[in-house]
Amino acid sequence: MRILITGANGTLGRFLRQELGARGHDVFSVDVSHGPEEIGFSLRTDVRKPVYARCDVGEYRQLERVFDQAGPFDVVYHLAAEFGRWNGEDFYEQLWRTNVVGTKNVIRLQEKLRFRLVQFSSSEVYGDWPELMVESVMDEHEIKQMNDYAMTKWVNEMQVRNSAEQYGTESVVVRIFNTYGPGEYYSPYRSVNCRFMYCALMGLPWVVFRGYGRTSTYVEDTVRTLATIAERFKPGETYNVGGDAYHTIEELSDLILRETGADPKLVEYRDAEVLTTRHKRVDVSKAVRDLGHRTTVSLEEGVRRTIAWMRDAYRL
Repeated sequence: MRILITGANGTLGRFLRQELGARGHDVFSVDVSHGPEEIGFSLRTDVRKPVYARCDVGEYRQLERVFDQAGPFDVVYHLAAEFGRWNGEDFYEQLWRTNVVGTKNVIRLQEKLRFRLVQFSSSEVYGDWPELMVESVMDEHEIKQMNDYAMTKWVNEMQVRNSAEQYGTESVVVRIFNTYGPGEYYSPYRSVNCRFMYCALMGLPWVVFRGYGRTSTYVEDTVRTLATIAERFKPGETYNVGGDAYHTIEELSDLILRETGADPKLVEYRDAEVLTTRHKRVDVSKAVRDLGHRTTVSLEEGVRRTIAWMRDAYRL
């Protein structure tokens, strides 16, 4: 199967590219930076078979050129996006342009070229839904989106649905719940798992908000399920992809303290974080049924592996 991955240099994209390649698929990737395996559009391409192109999905011309010169593709995994609620607050221009305009550009090409699309959404679209987060919640209840990032991901889902209704396009939506693991380089806008581990290793303080709960999904478990979507594609489906063990943020922080040996005095505890979902209890039964989703790496083991990777990546 010929597959395109947008946003392929991100944590999920890199692992997904490897997983799909290992399954025998022909994978081409795009992201916003240059790379050694890159196609040269207006000059000689130095590598024998380029498998990558620089492309800003917010620019239709750049995206169309990839399809013209590297396509056709059977399936497109559209990961390219600005990630995170606070990143979306501070860099809202890039957020709306990449997430919303970029996705519309992909969909316009889908309507023309008829490839199947895997559109990446987020657990953030559930807002502060207090009960079990089942995919049908969004169809049965009016959810208040809590931040710009959540709004853009819900817009993406509506864009996909509207295109399917108007033009008969075939898409699957995936709502990701707190995936973490090796390859996620630190910034203050990254996942809570990444930030806590980095701060612990570097001796930096971090804040834990009491009374918040999540599941955490090790990246290998997530991408195995994602890769299966192309092979068991069911147009119109939406899947939650998350872990099967619910934990509090305090428990996550305590685990990281134990595994790194960091000073507990680095942790500051607060009672509430504005515009943040308190409890994310996820139902992944549909992904289990259709895609064979399963947790093979526990939170404890995943944290250990990620800490080991960070020690090596940052030469600690």
